[in-house]
Amino acid sequence: MAEVVDIAPTLGSELKDGFKPASAWVANGIAWLDDIQSFYRERSVIEKEYSAKLNALAKKYFEKKTRKSASLSVGDTPTMTPGSLESASLTTWTTHLTTLEARADEHERYGNDLVTKVAEPLKQISTRFEELRKRHAEYAEKLEKERDASYADLRKMKNKYDAACQEVESKRKKTESSFDKAKAQSAFQQQILDMNNVKNTYLIAINVTNKQKEKYYHEYLPELMDSLQDLSEFRTIRLNGLWTLAAQLEASMLQQNSSQVNHLSQEITRNLPHLDSMMYIRHNMGGFQEPPDKVFEPSPVWHDDGSMVVDEAAKVYLRNLLNKSKSQLGELRREADKRRRELEAMKRVKQKVRDGTEQKDEVVLISQIFTMQDELHQADRKRLTAEVETSTITSVVGDVTLGAKNHNFKSQTFKIPTNCDLCGERIWGLSAKGFDCRDCGFTCHSKCEMKVPADCPGEQSKEERKKLKQERQEAANALLKPSGPPEHVAELPALGRSDTVNSTRSGYAASAQRSMTGPLSPTEETAPEVPSSTRPTGTAAPSALRKNRIIAPPPSAYISELPGSTPNGSSPATEQKGKMLYSFEAGGPGELSVPAERDVVILEPDSGSGWVKIRAGYKEGLVPASYVEVVAAEPAALASQHTGQSARPPSTYSNSGSSVGTAGPTGKKKGPAVAPRRGAKKLKYVEAMYDYTAQSEAEHSMVEGERFVLIKEDPGDGWAEVEKGGVTKSVPASYIQHV
Repeated sequence: MAEVVDIAPTLGSELKDGFKPASAWVANGIAWLDDIQSFYRERSVIEKEYSAKLNALAKKYFEKKTRKSASLSVGDTPTMTPGSLESASLTTWTTHLTTLEARADEHERYGNDLVTKVAEPLKQISTRFEELRKRHAEYAEKLEKERDASYADLRKMKNKYDAACQEVESKRKKTESSFDKAKAQSAFQQQILDMNNVKNTYLIAINVTNKQKEKYYHEYLPELMDSLQDLSEFRTIRLNGLWTLAAQLEASMLQQNSSQVNHLSQEITRNLPHLDSMMYIRHNMGGFQEPPDKVFEPSPVWHDDGSMVVDEAAKVYLRNLLNKSKSQLGELRREADKRRRELEAMKRVKQKVRDGTEQKDEVVLISQIFTMQDELHQADRKRLTAEVETSTITSVVGDVTLGAKNHNFKSQTFKIPTNCDLCGERIWGLSAKGFDCRDCGFTCHSKCEMKVPADCPGEQSKEERKKLKQERQEAANALLKPSGPPEHVAELPALGRSDTVNSTRSGYAASAQRSMTGPLSPTEETAPEVPSSTRPTGTAAPSALRKNRIIAPPPSAYISELPGSTPNGSSPATEQKGKMLYSFEAGGPGELSVPAERDVVILEPDSGSGWVKIRAGYKEGLVPASYVEVVAAEPAALASQHTGQSARPPSTYSNSGSSVGTAGPTGKKKGPAVAPRRGAKKLKYVEAMYDYTAQSEAEHSMVEGERFVLIKEDPGDGWAEVEKGGVTKSVPASYIQHV
């Protein structure tokens, strides 16, 4: 038997993730204690009726044992049929009942002793053991939830990475269609930097999740199952003690049956705690396959590989993340080591109690050990996360924190208007939405903290802080204002009248001059020209000079230089013409302000959203479909297609800023209600969970239960953009929910 104990396996090392069936097996053993105490209570009554009742009782419990033999020996769902084998405890129980059949004379006092010294203690330990087993089950469920939460967090990070990639793709497409190419290109580049940071975070999260998964299957769960096995074996030890006590009571009272009682005692001593566990393990061993490690999954819209981004912008983020992890790692290691030493000390005390060298309540000790294991588990998870983050970053870019001058940031709620020194935008929010450096006064958003370079100049005076603040704001504003459009973006003419060419003759933009290849007519050459400086900016030329537009070159000769215009020589007859019934003011991105009576070109008709895309002059945008009247093609224009002659249409395209031929009526007509612009994507709605009063013109007030159209979700600053009555403003993201 001693050799068996030396090599006895454990539940945690052999069964891996078989906690639930093992817990059920332990529960069966604990519930079995109720049967045993019931047995002693009933026996105490039957003992008074002598041997006739004892034989009936023995037979009854033989039958009970037979029914529960399989579940008590190998559990409810064994992988191997045990046949006629029984566990060591059941074998001992069989000997006990056999001895009972040989006894024919019992004393009443012995029956009373069975109730007070055996049955009641059995009831108490059964209740206490079941409480401990339930704590094991609850802790196992907690571990499983933590594991699933890690997987869920990884999926969220994956979704966040996909969203960042999608945003990059959206920004890229905007660079192709946006009027302000430089701004769109700048936004696209900035979004790529943000996407790289999200990607790095996603890669780090993968490693953390894999490490947590490894700890779960190789340390947390095995330790829990070993603790469960220890509880089961402790139950056997206590059961053996009570059985021995019952046997000793019999021996003292029934000298004539001393041989049978001694034999029963010998059988009990052979019931080693490991024997039941070994039999259960042997009949429940099955194939265990550990789940594979998580790997990088590229976004479906942004094809990439699993390597970390290590450019300068990414290194700033990685340096800050590494600095945080390194600063916490030492303390976390010390805390984990401290809790581990305390746990080992408590386990040694428990072993002394079990060996009989120390008198303490072992159930209380096990409860304390369980609490300490939970505390150690929490500390070790944090330590593991910091270690994986540190090793992941240093393995790719090295220890980039060496020589870094980190800012001494403190969470701050700015009560006066303050701009971020990194991005230049305003810091605003409900509470603690930014940081400032205690040494140099650097201010930034919470979302910008990890992007701030480690270049703190150290503690500065008030004057030096003001100077640094001005320099940083100028640098941040320079990022928001691109220096110029890319080479491939055509430069549009200025909208001021002072930049127009021949404005007194034609009213067309300066770009028209570049397409006028033919000589001017005599009428044009002799027409007097009024200097632009003598007229207020944005005013039209005198009507006497406007009539000279009759002899100006046709629009097909020069309008092709504007974005979205018809190529030179092509027929405009295929374009759908329209006319604005009402004046419309743009209320959001992508919309276009157009006065009433203005002639427009319909680029994209209404697809059911209530909006159409038009071109007015060289500008393109969306206007409500109910504001536009479709104009049928004129017969003269159709005739010109057959004759090949180009009849001059009314002046529709003008860069000059003067609305020639588009003057509306004296009274401004109010247009009908405008439907929310739907765009290409399905509208998302949110509902206010609480009342909120707007604190500025940029915010919406809300009443609980009020619905809005979601325009932009929380980018990380605690605010979301919603639409109400055609007006887009911000609301607190924590005050709304999706519906």
